[in-house]
Amino acid sequence: NNACKSCDLSGANLAGADLVDVNLRGANLIAANLMNADLMDANLQGTILMEANLSGANLSKILSGTSLLNANLTDVNLSGASLKDADLSAAELEYANLTGADLGSAIVMDIILCNTTMPDGSVNDSGC
Repeated sequence: NNACKSCDLSGANLAGADLVDVNLRGANLIAANLMNADLMDANLQGTILMEANLSGANLSKILSGTSLLNANLTDVNLSGASLKDADLSAAELEYANLTGADLGSAIVMDIILCNTTMPDGSVNDSGC
């Protein structure tokens, strides 16, 4: 069973892990190391990824309601992702690709943008 629904993985070292198609809905991944992890098609709705290191990770396209407060999203491909109601406050999005991403009602206060491809395809260097 690929379910880890609502499980507590806070602080876990999952760098490079294969988490394809895993159900992490509502899981606690606070300060987890997910650097270069493969989360393609994983269910991350409502997952708590505060202060998590997701740099270089292959992320799911559905991140609705996910808490990414202070998360490291450097070099992450979020093209076409649904980030509706996600909390991206103070997240690092350097070199991230947000082309076509849906940021409807997302909290984007104090996000760090540098060489970041925005949903409309433009590049934002405001935080460089």
